[in-house]
Amino acid sequence: MRQELKPLFDRVVIKELEPDRVRASGLVVPAGSREDPPQHGIVLAVGTGVDWWEAAGVQMPVRPGDHVVFPASAGVWVEVEQERLLVCRVTELLGVLESVESAPAAP
Repeated sequence: MRQELKPLFDRVVIKELEPDRVRASGLVVPAGSREDPPQHGIVLAVGTGVDWWEAAGVQMPVRPGDHVVFPASAGVWVEVEQERLLVCRVTELLGVLESVESAPAAP
């Protein structure tokens, strides 16, 4: 039987993507350096929120499939079905990465 982790309240479950160790400048940050690379992942599941949110008109700002950025100190890492997952509060997330079409350059 397969197990899935269902987050409670305002928590989200995230699968981390491979850390990007190349900076915009082209500098490669080696593993184990003091500077942690930005961490990002894909939201697998979201909780229902906190009970007062609905009365205040607040909704979960992320949904499964969103590509999110989070700090190294966020949440707790757990292993489910031999997969390492992050469980954290939605307020710990730094943002959602979205694809944006760039405007053509003006001549």
